[in-house]
Amino acid sequence: MIAFLRGILAEKQPTRAVLDVNGVGYEVLVPLSSYDRLPSAGSECRLFTHHHVRDDAEQLIGFVTEAELRLFELLIDVNGIGPRLALAVLSGLSVREIKAAIVRGDVKLLSGVPGIGRKTAERIVMEMKDKIGAAEALEAVAGPAEGAGDDRRARDAVLALVALGYKQDQARKRVLAVLDGSGAGLTVEDIIKKALSG
Repeated sequence: MIAFLRGILAEKQPTRAVLDVNGVGYEVLVPLSSYDRLPSAGSECRLFTHHHVRDDAEQLIGFVTEAELRLFELLIDVNGIGPRLALAVLSGLSVREIKAAIVRGDVKLLSGVPGIGRKTAERIVMEMKDKIGAAEALEAVAGPAEGAGDDRRARDAVLALVALGYKQDQARKRVLAVLDGSGAGLTVEDIIKKALSG
């Protein structure tokens, strides 16, 4: 099995990339989530890969992150989901959005992906719910606090409140309220304390 490829990115398109590894060009199918993070053509590139073998064809499917690869492999284990459909899901939603939809049972979000109907979305939720670890589920559901940008303190505070039993939306609102006030120099612990007392 080919775990990853490292070489020069010879060509990239929204659904595929060609990686030159020591003079051999590997065609690799990629989701849009990975395509957006590929370097420019001619640059060095590394892709985590899944080698999919069928009776009539072999395909290499590549991902910029291991999280995408792991989620892809979970998706293709779902009855009725093949590589193309799994790529469509990863092209339509981020890894975090997919995990959060599965944890929450958000069939509507999943069925919004082209090619995924309601029954397929229900099957994804049913078959994958137990395969997503507790820590991954907690992080996916907590997500970043809206309006807080990439503030790691906000994410950590929301995660802590969710772990304490708050609903995700409630935790986000409380953390956002603290940060909108005078949250500039606060530590994660301070944000949590203020959110709990607010």
